[in-house]
Amino acid sequence: MEKFNTHTGLVVPLDIANVDTDQIIPKQFLQKTERVGFGVHLFHDSRYLDHAGTQVNPEFILNKVEYKGASILLTRENFGCGSSREHAPWALQEFGFKVIISSSFADIFYGNCINVGLLPIKLNEAEIDQLFKLSADTQLTLKVDLPNNVITRGELSFTFSLNEFQQYSLENGVDSVGWTLDKLDTIKAFEAKMPAWQ
Repeated sequence: MEKFNTHTGLVVPLDIANVDTDQIIPKQFLQKTERVGFGVHLFHDSRYLDHAGTQVNPEFILNKVEYKGASILLTRENFGCGSSREHAPWALQEFGFKVIISSSFADIFYGNCINVGLLPIKLNEAEIDQLFKLSADTQLTLKVDLPNNVITRGELSFTFSLNEFQQYSLENGVDSVGWTLDKLDTIKAFEAKMPAWQ
């Protein structure tokens, strides 16, 4: 997983609350055994007019030309609710998103984002409303500074927070397994001191 420091990107305003993981990546695309190949199916039922995914829906926001290459997703509360599939953050990340901004996330989805290096940012609802208003007037580009926990657009700024371990994981590009492997020498030294019967 890549280290996350700062990121500047175009914002896609997805003005929908309670987006569940089946909307993000429908169940029929969960049969792959690797973490790749999910981006093309992101929001499949909204992005395409047919089941096969050959007819693009021109009305869906991710298909609009002005948002091509966007890397920050702005959305409403309870994003990532529903089943706990890891494929949802995989699909978002493979599509090109680096940051998701919402007022709240489903807990398991939030943790899964951290585990793949996708930054979920929680702002209060008034701040989310402000960003949606800005995005309605113009194409919105934001700078996300993870070490300082701040989002900026010109003179405008918003602060956010993560817990210490989540911050460490994203800044250092390690998930829980990677963090544990970094402690392998300490673990082996502890085990060597244990009596054999334990």
